[in-house]
Amino acid sequence: MANKSPRGEFAGRKLKKKRQSFRWSDYNYIQKKLGLRYKADPLGGSAMASGIVLEKVGREERKPNSGIRKCVRVQLKKNGKTITAFLPGDGTLNFIQEHDEVMVCGIGGKRGRAKGDIAGVRWQVVKINNVSVMALLTGKKEKTTR
Repeated sequence: MANKSPRGEFAGRKLKKKRQSFRWSDYNYIQKKLGLRYKADPLGGSAMASGIVLEKVGREERKPNSGIRKCVRVQLKKNGKTITAFLPGDGTLNFIQEHDEVMVCGIGGKRGRAKGDIAGVRWQVVKINNVSVMALLTGKKEKTTR
């Protein structure tokens, strides 16, 4: 019965190094050590980011639903990356034009992924020209013009 692990009074360093090398087979450990989640995330790990609207787009929703979800293409200020953000609420598309400044945040799917029937859309618009979308929809505030 040959035991391959080191044993003895001075085996601590060897055991520690062996354990560290095995940790690299764990996917979550690699993600954490190399910071891959922050590199892949357009928002760079932050909760919100501001950007400029490039265009309005309509996304078809997945089965079994049918319809077009209103979205916008946004170029982020912090790094210049382009993302697609969902416009929540009924009639939000009417409040938004190209070159408006918007604030985007995560849409709330599992592990930062897409939510519901909107394929590939991970973010939603929270503010348009520093006015909240909910305030615009309820009529409490009007959109400022730049």
